[in-house]
Order: sequence, then C-alpha cells, then structure tokens
Amino acid sequence: MAHAVEVRGLKKHFEKGDVHAVNGVDIATEEGEYLVLLGPSGCGKTTLLRMIAGLEEPTEGEILIAGNVVNDLPPRARGVAMVFQSYALYPHKTVMENIVFPLKAAKVEPEARREKANWAASLLGIDELLDRKPRNLSGGERQRVALARAIVRDPSVFLLDEPLSNLDAKLRTSARDELKRFQERLGTTTIYVTHDQVEAMGLGDRIAIMLDGKVRQIGPPREVYSDPADTFVATFIGAPPMNLIDRGDHLLGFRPENFLPVGAINSGGGSVLEVDVRTHRIEYLSGDRHVFATVSGLGPDDAHIIARIPATVDTEVSVNDEQRFAVHEKDLRFFDGETGKRTDPRPVRS
Repeated sequence: MAHAVEVRGLKKHFEKGDVHAVNGVDIATEEGEYLVLLGPSGCGKTTLLRMIAGLEEPTEGEILIAGNVVNDLPPRARGVAMVFQSYALYPHKTVMENIVFPLKAAKVEPEARREKANWAASLLGIDELLDRKPRNLSGGERQRVALARAIVRDPSVFLLDEPLSNLDAKLRTSARDELKRFQERLGTTTIYVTHDQVEAMGLGDRIAIMLDGKVRQIGPPREVYSDPADTFVATFIGAPPMNLIDRGDHLLGFRPENFLPVGAINSGGGSVLEVDVRTHRIEYLSGDRHVFATVSGLGPDDAHIIARIPATVDTEVSVNDEQRFAVHEKDLRFFDGETGKRTDPRPVRS
C-alpha cells in the first residue's frame, strides 16, 4: 500500500564544518507519487532522503509517513526501502541470497522467502540470474537485484539515491524507462534523488529543485521548465539553459527554442519581440542547430544568447551573419535583478 510522505521545517546541521545541509524544507507527497529531488552536488538532496529513511537524525523538524510522525522510529519500522547509488549488494552472496536477506532478517519462513524472491525476480526480469554473484552481473542487472531486494519487503515508500549514476548513457536511458514502468505497476510512493535533469524530467510526477539545503521550486516537469520561480531554476533546468539578459533594473529571460529567425516565428501566436543578432558559432546536435550569438537593443550592453533551431525549421543561418530573430511575448519571463526571483505573474497549472 502506498503511503504519503511529508516533511515539515526539516533541518540538518553538521557541526563538523558548520554545514546546514538541509535548511527548512517543507514537502508533502501524494500517495503513489513519483517525486524527484533535483539539484547540484552538495545541495542537500541525499541528506534529506537519508533523514526520511531514518539513516540521519534531523536537527529540527518533523518527518511524517502515512500521517504519523516517524522521527523516533528506526529505519526498519518506517516501512521504507532505500536503493543506494552503489546498490550495496553483498559480493559473497548469490542474487537469491541478496534478495531474501531482508526477509531472512525479519525471520520470514524459508519457503515464503523463496516465493517472494522468485516473484520479485520475475517482475524485474532477473529469473535466470538467481545463482550468480554480483561480480558476474552488469550494472543494469545489479540495479535490478537491488530493486528486487527492496520490493520483497513490501515497502509503502521507495527511496532511490542516484540509482542510475553508475550506468553508461545508453543503459541509463533504458533503465530510466524500466524504473518508471516498474513504479507505475507497483503504485508505490517513490522519492528519487538525482543531479541529472533529464532523469528528473523523464521520471517525476513532480520535481523539487534544491540549492543550499532549500527547495527553490516544486511542481510538475512542464511547470518548472516553462515557469521557473527564479534564475537558478531557469538556468539549472534546460539544455541549453534559459537566456537571461540584464536590462538594468530587471532580467529578461526566454528559452532558446523560443528564439527563432523571424521567418520561422508563427505570427498566429500573438505579439512578438524582434531583435538583431550577430551569430558567432553554430553547433549541430541531434538535428537541431544551437546558434551562439550576440543581441543588441535588449539592454544597456550587448548580450550573449543561444537560440535552438529545430531540424524542422528550414531557415538559413550562417556564422558571422547579421539576422533578425524574434520571440513571442508570451514566452518572455521577467526576474528581479537583485534577488533573481520571478516578478511577472506565473500561470497556475493544474
């Protein structure tokens, strides 16, 4: 059964180094939700996850699972299962022995242990690996074993700490799809930590973006991408990131894919802002063209920007060329020049 997780005013201060790893976080999940904690290294996301798991003690605040405060409960009593970046498999044990280990520790009868392990192995497609040792498995197979060991405990909450970071790029793509389908089948509340925005955008029902121990924004992937709450979110999410231009009293932002040659702009989208650009460099990535250029007239100084022209747009763009580009006014975002916070109204999305 899926349980909601909530943290209220959660803080974690490490005396060594005087570090506030988590500094007043409030998050509430829905039952069965896939929530991703996203942020750069050192932002506090893993420490937050470990406090929910019971592996770190909060300095301040409350952790609730299914509406009950669990601060004083040991990890095993919280009904959560955590999968680590390293998978933490026992190298001397077989896959079967690794999977049944938590059941054996819980004194489950041998026959019931084997039955549960076989079910989990079948669910994750590792039936034929049960007699192997971890050293004889690929990275993707070790990940599945770690997941199987987690689900045999029938947890109400999954906590996943960068489980794909040890896989190569191609395998991460397929493993990400497997993780999403796996979670949807089980319907278990899942909190997933990553520094990879592609993983976050692809997996999360909602994303909580963290920096310096705090949540800067939380919302569905489309919302945090299209309507960032501040300049950190605007530039952390997106590849290339949002263009930000200093206009003296505020910052003007727009996504590279929304900044196109005037001939490629759909006039039916409302008013547009047109500017002159001088291109410096063009990169061809996955069929798209990333145009690095300088724009004039949007601020007191010339500004460097990136435009992303999709492969479907048949418009000639050359290096060291002057050309007219445009962006729909509805795609412009405005930020305070000092605080970096959004100043224009952000649409409320359901």
